[in-house]
Amino acid sequence: MSSGALNLQHLLSKFSDHWSQRTIGTLNDYEIKLAKLLGEFVWHSHPETDEMFLVLSGTLNIQLRDRDVILNPGEVFVVPKGVEHCPKADEEVGVMLLEPKGVVNTGESVRSNLTIAPKPME
Repeated sequence: MSSGALNLQHLLSKFSDHWSQRTIGTLNDYEIKLAKLLGEFVWHSHPETDEMFLVLSGTLNIQLRDRDVILNPGEVFVVPKGVEHCPKADEEVGVMLLEPKGVVNTGESVRSNLTIAPKPME
């Protein structure tokens, strides 16, 4: 990881796979991650931690059981711990995530084909 400034748009341009997080840094016991999203993910929750989404490009719909939260570039939303949610992107979205080290992207869901450990940014 770099000890200098990081350009998030440049880092997003270095990979193309969707729903595969890239770790770009750490903050104490938290990982700072980038991801590209497209389509609908899986309904899941994180019983032990909140999850922060900061949209860098595109429009992200975070579906909650009682409402939808629509995020545009520059907007942030924190999903409280234990709240079931399902991110959905009709077009490609670039996001930055902040969550504790070791958090599984699919939380409590059993859909293992979408469970992908974050990769270090190359």
